[in-house]
Amino acid sequence: MALPPKFAGHRFIPTEGAGASSFPTQPLHTVEIFLDYVCPFSAKIYNTLYTTLLPSLRSEHADLGSKVQFIFRHQIQPWHPSSTLTHEAGLAVQRLAPTKFWDFSAALFKDQKAYFDVSLVNETRNETYKRLAKLASQSAGVDERELYELLAIPTEKGDDGSLNVGNAVTNDLKTVIKMARLVGVHVSPTVILDGVVAGEVSSSWTLEQWLEYLRKSVA
Repeated sequence: MALPPKFAGHRFIPTEGAGASSFPTQPLHTVEIFLDYVCPFSAKIYNTLYTTLLPSLRSEHADLGSKVQFIFRHQIQPWHPSSTLTHEAGLAVQRLAPTKFWDFSAALFKDQKAYFDVSLVNETRNETYKRLAKLASQSAGVDERELYELLAIPTEKGDDGSLNVGNAVTNDLKTVIKMARLVGVHVSPTVILDGVVAGEVSSSWTLEQWLEYLRKSVA
């Protein structure tokens, strides 16, 4: 599935920045990873990707990294009410600082228990947004005030009497939800390689298992 340019920060190309001579001239294989910020299994697979796999594809395994790109896909799951709020924060970071999106996502997954049901059941929506804005500021250097302004819900009805106005990233949220629905993804994490669901991929995979899978799949 194509990636709209406005979501460019969701893409990670291991060899990007390594120099023109090493950048691939052939189309890249695409690994799409559908993740929910409040899903423990999503946190597990993201941690492996972020801390070990992606760095290794930029260094000692750059030959393999030159053949593949990774795309973060938002998998909002409504049985986790805070899933919507956390993914809105991710989209807001993407808008303000695309290059910091993966760093913020790592911080949010690390702190995900702070956004589980019991952790915020007595917290207002805007209070949760304030905490997310602070996390973005601390983890990715995003302006806390600007990010909160993208997320905050008005406390009074609009001039036309509207009460269900959403926030500044609502349309982006609708777009990424449509993208997941178009390919029929239901649960997180789900991995799609070159347009086909890779059911064999596990959130428990080690770096070595990922490298073995990629060597077999994108050689």
